[in-house]
Amino acid sequence: MSLERCGCGIHVVRAIGAGGLERGTAEIDIERESLLFVDQIVHAAEAVLRDTEYSLLLTFGSGGQPFERRVRALSGKVDGLLVAEEVMAVADLRRLAGRIPVTVIAGRRDETGLDVVLADNVAGLTALVSHLAGRHGYRRLCFVTGPQDAPDARERQAAFENAVLASPGCVIDQVLHGDFSESSGAEAARVLLARRPLPEAMVCANDQMAIGVLREFQRVRVAVPADVALTGFDDVYPSRLVDPPLTTVSQPLRELGVRATRRLLARIEDRGLPPRTDVLPTRVVIRASCGCGSGDTP
Repeated sequence: MSLERCGCGIHVVRAIGAGGLERGTAEIDIERESLLFVDQIVHAAEAVLRDTEYSLLLTFGSGGQPFERRVRALSGKVDGLLVAEEVMAVADLRRLAGRIPVTVIAGRRDETGLDVVLADNVAGLTALVSHLAGRHGYRRLCFVTGPQDAPDARERQAAFENAVLASPGCVIDQVLHGDFSESSGAEAARVLLARRPLPEAMVCANDQMAIGVLREFQRVRVAVPADVALTGFDDVYPSRLVDPPLTTVSQPLRELGVRATRRLLARIEDRGLPPRTDVLPTRVVIRASCGCGSGDTP
């Protein structure tokens, strides 16, 4: 908390901090114009805090020691901290949680020392691969993963690999590494285009990368889904506006922010609460990019 002087004396100003990583070298298209993952979290947190005495202080930046120092500096000015991704080593984050209340969004599901709220990546990717292999008969599947410092990215990659290996006749064509940005999806598409033959289906760890893939394919006249099926993860608003609309795994972005903020407020009020991990459900949203018609179901 901080102090603010006004004409009637000294007042306590209560605040919650939120810190998250920025991905990619430059925002393009949907990243400039649309509400994406972090934006949804921030709006949800702000909605919860609107009827409380707390304000929301934000800091975002690229990973590394300078940004970690900014997060630690922010933690000295607030009553609690929302971490949109794990912006520092788990041991450091636990030490930080020893000083102030911390809730991690999209953290590790096996974390026992911190409050964590995440979506069920495993169920979502398992259902998606089952749809691609079962409904469409795709056998060569490629995955575009996210940054390996993000627990979500690692869990989604592992879930994809396990689901493919459990599907008779299916093989992992290739795993390409992105950073959750649209530009890294376009780069992954260029890697595939340079090596040929293309996989039958391309699964991306988030919608931004999938949209980057789609636009790069369209630039060179590779048809989705006729030449390659394509899917994403998150179900951000632009995923339904691109052509073809993107089959994706929908996670409850607003509910992640709401649940995390409420948990943080509860811990501020009672530091003795046992750490808890909340796993929120996901679902496959079928659109045209996987080869289905608009009325199809998983």
